[in-house]
Amino acid sequence: MKILITGAAGFIGFHAVKHFAENGDRVVGLDNINNYYDANLKYARLKETGISKALIQNHKAVHSTNYPNYRFIKADLLDKEFIDELFAREHFDVVCNLAAQAGVRYSIENPYAYIDTNIVGFLNILEACRFHPVTHLVYASSSSVYGLNKKVPYSESDQVDSPASLYAASKKSNELMAHAYTKLYHIPSTGVRFFTVYGPWGRPDMAPYIFMDSIVNQKPINVFNHGNLSRDFTYIDDIIDGLSVIIDRAPASEIPYKIYNIGAGMPIQLLDFIAAIEKAAGKTAIRRMVEMQPGDVYQTYADTTALEQELHYKPHIPIQEGINRLYDWYASYSNLFNKELTFN
Repeated sequence: MKILITGAAGFIGFHAVKHFAENGDRVVGLDNINNYYDANLKYARLKETGISKALIQNHKAVHSTNYPNYRFIKADLLDKEFIDELFAREHFDVVCNLAAQAGVRYSIENPYAYIDTNIVGFLNILEACRFHPVTHLVYASSSSVYGLNKKVPYSESDQVDSPASLYAASKKSNELMAHAYTKLYHIPSTGVRFFTVYGPWGRPDMAPYIFMDSIVNQKPINVFNHGNLSRDFTYIDDIIDGLSVIIDRAPASEIPYKIYNIGAGMPIQLLDFIAAIEKAAGKTAIRRMVEMQPGDVYQTYADTTALEQELHYKPHIPIQEGINRLYDWYASYSNLFNKELTFN
């Protein structure tokens, strides 16, 4: 299988590249390496997959020294001409679109970034799939689309018309856009609603890393809504295993379009999540109880029945085991965030 993975220097994209490259698939990774968070981490992820920072140039393929079947290209999804040329040249079997402008709170401060990347960029992917057909388009959605839903657990059949942020609205827009292209052009497509993903090489702007770093270094942490929040924390390996199962099973109905939740299906109270980090780190958190943040939701909770029944997959890594693995990685790699490094 020849697969394009966008967002290849990102958290989930990096792990997806490793998985499919190690599986023997031919992989092309794409990323614009933006500065939403420290690019040093993105270059470190690329280095881990055998891509040298010194060789990276716009639109030029860099061959991995770790995986002979992996190439990385620095490019932006907004560059429609290049995306079209890439699809025409490479003849991909599968596209896994994990590139996106992430972050709920950042979408309040910088709304245009979300329209550009998450809407226009995704449109360019859809158009490329239209004119250069693929057997399966898989794309990242988010549990954020459930917004202000009060019914739990969240099921794929629930109404998702009350987003709490522009980020959530952009992800729901992706699902609607994909459905339209699937109906019009018969592009088999599957949207994956990820639930709070954590683990090694994770984003430094997300609570798991922020809490880990602060607790280890005895810095105060902001506990929003006084801890009265819960999240369906899902370990990265469970996400990638689920993604792999989904990619291998393109929808085959009259309108070949599907949506799946990937979540642990077991929401964890924020204070319990903090306690798991305290146990792994052997230190006590300095808590600063604060109010709810704009754009945030009280809980996320995945109903994974469809994934289990249709594709026979269920995430299984318990929260303490996942946190212990995150801590082990943090202990080895925390210097990435604390000082400027060059990754050659």
